[in-house]
Amino acid sequence: MSGDRQMIAMDRHDALAMVAGVAFGRVVFTDQALPAIRPVNHVIDDESVIIRTHLGSALSAVTGSSEVGVVAYEADDIDPDKRLGWSVVITGMAEAIEDEATVARYEEILRPWVSRPMDRVIRIVPKIVSGFWLAESRGA
Repeated sequence: MSGDRQMIAMDRHDALAMVAGVAFGRVVFTDQALPAIRPVNHVIDDESVIIRTHLGSALSAVTGSSEVGVVAYEADDIDPDKRLGWSVVITGMAEAIEDEATVARYEEILRPWVSRPMDRVIRIVPKIVSGFWLAESRGA
């Protein structure tokens, strides 16, 4: 295996498509003035990242009633042996979805992986989307 690798930038469309193709990622937010990261499953809907959480969570506090918070969302698929794959970071505003019909729709299509009630649906509206492929260098 050659050790030569290069990072190839993705455009916004490709980056969102890659995130849509995996089941989970990590949401980064501020908790007590410090960075916090939580693994979550997600769906992509009209460029937004949709996740679920519970009302008492630290992430839920970031998106309190009618508030929005700045978050980052990261997903990737990198083969550690081949050192090939991709990574995407989405930075944007997180907001709690309050519309009952919309919440019900997301509760149907986004099932939490943990056994506890997830009574909050959060929409992350992307402002900055950056991604790259980790690929073999040309000529390698």
